[in-house]
Formats: sequence, structure tokens, C-alpha cells
Amino acid sequence: MEACIPETFRSGTVLVTGGTGFLGKILVEKILRSCPIKKIAILVRNKKGIDANQRLADIYKQAVFDRLRSEKPDFTDFIKIIEGNLEDSSMGLVTANRDWIVENVNFVFHCAATIKFNETLESASKINILGTEKLLSLATQMKNLKGFVHVSTAYSHCPRGEIKEKYYPVPITTKVLKNMFSLNNSTPRILEDWPNTYCFTKAIAENLVLINGIHLPISVFRPSIIGCTKSEPDPGWLENMNGPSAIVAGVMTGFLRTIPIVKNKVTDIVPADYTVNALISVMWDTVNRYQNTNLINQEPKIYNYVSSVESPLLWGRYIEEMNGHYHEAPPLQSIWYMFCIFYSNLWVGKMLRFLFHRIPATLIDFLLIVCGKSPKMLKMYVKTECMIDLLYEFTTRQWKFDNSNTRELWSLLSQDDRNTFWYSLEEFDWASYVKMYFYGIRKHVLHEELSNVARATVKNRKLFWLHQLCIYVIIYVIFQVCWMLVSYSY
Repeated sequence: MEACIPETFRSGTVLVTGGTGFLGKILVEKILRSCPIKKIAILVRNKKGIDANQRLADIYKQAVFDRLRSEKPDFTDFIKIIEGNLEDSSMGLVTANRDWIVENVNFVFHCAATIKFNETLESASKINILGTEKLLSLATQMKNLKGFVHVSTAYSHCPRGEIKEKYYPVPITTKVLKNMFSLNNSTPRILEDWPNTYCFTKAIAENLVLINGIHLPISVFRPSIIGCTKSEPDPGWLENMNGPSAIVAGVMTGFLRTIPIVKNKVTDIVPADYTVNALISVMWDTVNRYQNTNLINQEPKIYNYVSSVESPLLWGRYIEEMNGHYHEAPPLQSIWYMFCIFYSNLWVGKMLRFLFHRIPATLIDFLLIVCGKSPKMLKMYVKTECMIDLLYEFTTRQWKFDNSNTRELWSLLSQDDRNTFWYSLEEFDWASYVKMYFYGIRKHVLHEELSNVARATVKNRKLFWLHQLCIYVIIYVIFQVCWMLVSYSY
């Protein structure tokens, strides 16, 4: 009989890359709180003059670790910090740390990646592809490896309308990419139909797993858009401005007044804690499959983790739910009353941006110059609109996903494991989740507490009347101009 998930990890040593990222933090927290491991090793690079030890010490003070700190005060004793960098040769590992990994690691969660959509192809390749290649090479040397899970994205093959749990051909190999970069040709026109370097490099990395990981107990995990947490360790927790979080934060503060969205398309959001539970379950399944059967040299399994199969959420409902909570607790730092016009046609979008972003920004910058201050609003809009353009593909399209492997895995879990590592999205309560999402953005992105709701409501009422006044003025001006044109024609 297969061991339950915690028992599979008992007295084992886990290696996590990307442990300082959004998903990585929740993964580390969940493993430490729910699995009786011996040690969890986190690969961390020095950043901006701060060494690996100090970076993690600062991270462990964050609120996401409050529950773990309460339930397991000595949790840092189970953590081993390994200084390294996937971009460096030999992953930046000193000999002692490399030897320790080879001798001790049993489970590898490869979460590290650059998720910037506008990253140069060379930089994205060095981290997402070549970094994966180095880790796979190291994994082949690990003496007691039981399982390896490579975290990709459900949109790795987004040029396709239907994405199954299978490997697809890519237009270039890792070897060819290396040769291009050595020739200082870092921006080859090879993206074809991929909208960004993130999805493109993830697609190539998957095929790298297929080829180089054939002798390993390995799987590929593909989550879709990762949203805030649903239940643990803290409902509504998030820390970044990626994807829907950035859009909602911009709209609810009145900064964004027009964005590209097709309201009848599905937005494939999955809660961060559910995603981590599914990821840990995939590791459990990987270990069991390779221990119980002779699967070495077989094609690694892929797991699509998406919400659109069991519980599709339309952009229209997502926006409507967010709008309702905005009127209950508007942000105090709003610069305008919330209103937003949606578009899908790019030329229409350019016109709307000019009217609702560029003209107001120019007027504000003019006032700032008059007051002796530096203009900034127009630059902010240019930068933000570039970010919104990168999301266009994902707010105006939808995909048909297959998640048969992920659903089959759910059927294999015991009731105890389901309770501890719940990730099923059947009959998911989107209403309560979107509410958590709204207040999570308000608290963790905008850094506003509920104690300011009364003041924020008063301010929002004033912004509403100012907004109405502007509408009346604009209508009046348009009417006068039309009247003058008509009078002139006679």
C-alpha cells in the first residue's frame, strides 16, 4: 500500500529552487508545517549586496510564516541555506555544498524561473532553460533521489488553442540557442507565435526535461495563473503585482481607466495554496510511480493544474465581484473614482488610452511643472501600458486545457491527504475567493488596513461627485462644439 504524503517525505531531504519567490515561500512553509522532513535545502543567490543568509532571515520574518512560527517555533532548524545561482557555471555551488546535495537530497522542487514577460531571450534562456539543464545534470548525480518535479506553466504552449498534458515540438533546441548567444546574437527571431520569452523558454525547458530527464524519477507541473491564497497559511495572501493583481490594483485606485479584457472569456486563476498542495501531491505520485514500477527511461508525466475544466470563471464575473467589494471598502489612496472601459481591438485601445490616460496625465504633469515639481504621470502611464500590453494575450483569449492526470491523481489521494493537501477545484466557491482576493490586494499590495474604510468611503464619495462633474462638463463641451459646427454650417 502506498504511503500517505507526509510519510513519503518522512526523514527525507528536500531541495527547493526559487524558494524566495511567491510560490516558493508558500511551498517551503507548507512542507515545513505538514511534512516530517529531515531538512529542506533552499538554493538562494546573493542579491543587491545582500547575501543568501540575510535574504532568507528577512523573508522568514514575513507574515506568511506567522502560522508556521506559531505551530513550529524551531522551523529554521530544519532549513539549510545553500548559496548558488542557476545562471553561474556549476550553479555557483562550492564543492562542499555540491557534495552535500549529491549525498543527501531525496526530493527536488525546481520552482526557480524569471517570470518577466519582457525579459530578453538571452536572460530568460540562461535562467529558465540553461539553469534547468544544470540542475538536471546535478540530479543525475544524486545518490538517493526519489523524485524531481519541474514547475512550468500551463501557457508554455499558448500558441495552441488546446493544451493537453503532453510534450509538443518547439522551434529550436537548447544547443542551437547556446550557439546563438555565443555569437552575440541574443535576440534571434525565433519566438514565432509565442507572445513572450517566459512562455517560450518554458516550452523549451519542458523538452529539455523530456530529453535530459529520461533517466530520472521526474514530472512536469503546469499551473495556470496563480492567484492569492484561499485558506492557508493566511487567506488572501499575495505579494506581487503580476497578472490580475496588477490590473485590479490599477483599476480600484482609479489609475487604470481602460484595459484590454474580453468579459466572456475564461480567466484561469488557481489559488496559490491549492497550487502548492497539488505540487506536493505530484511529487508524492512521482515517487510512488517510479518506486512501484520500472518507469525509468519512460516519458516524464505532465500535470496541468487549471481551474477552467472543473470551475470556469469568466472575466466578466471576476470584474463584477471585485466591483461589488470596491464599493464596500474603496482604497484610501485612490486618485479617482473607479470606472473602466474594456476593449479588445488594439486601435480602439489606443484611442481610449489617449482620452482616459494620456490627456489627464498631461494635464497633471503640467500642473506639477507649474508647482515647481517634476512631471511623472505620463511616464507612469507609458510604463504601465507596456505592462498591460504584455498581458493582452491572456486577458483576451482562452484555452481548452486537459487535466486528466491531475484529476486522476486527486482520485488516488486518501481522505486524510485530501484534507491536508486539498487542491480540487470542483464546485469552487469563487464568490468568497474573489472577496479574499480583493481584500488581499487592498492589504498586501496597496498596504491598507480595514481601519481606514470609513475615511476611504468619504473620500470615494467626493471622487464620485468629481467624476460626475467631469462627465457633465465633457458632455456640455461636446454639445457646444456640435452646436457651433451646426450653426456654422448654416
